[in-house]
Amino acid sequence: MSGFEIFWPVVAHVALVFMLYALLSIRRSAVVRAGKAEASQFRENRGEPSESLVVRNSIANQFELPVLFYACCVMLHITEADNIMSLGLAWLFVALRYAHSFVHVTSNRLRYRGPLFLAGFVTLAAMWAWLSLWMAMN
Repeated sequence: MSGFEIFWPVVAHVALVFMLYALLSIRRSAVVRAGKAEASQFRENRGEPSESLVVRNSIANQFELPVLFYACCVMLHITEADNIMSLGLAWLFVALRYAHSFVHVTSNRLRYRGPLFLAGFVTLAAMWAWLSLWMAMN
């Protein structure tokens, strides 16, 4: 690896977070216009309609498991373990986060969302295992 390639998946994930915030704004505006909610409800997160609630929950998910992803990417770079293996795993993790978020804000079917989350979890665990192995060998 020549530089900062491991951080492009991080940038891609940050883009997902910004897109979800934009979608949340669109959905909240729509439910207020439709009379399903009042803007004041969003100030205290009470009684939010499901159309926007699923997006809010998806955003919250982006600050749970992905925090470990960010830490791993930084540590992979610092330890110079950011190679084709770790880069492939990082991109796979981000692709799975996009897929998970898509299901979350559309059908929200656990039948699809659960396996996507599990695949992302396993991918992230593999990244941490790779980092641990790399540090143990060097």
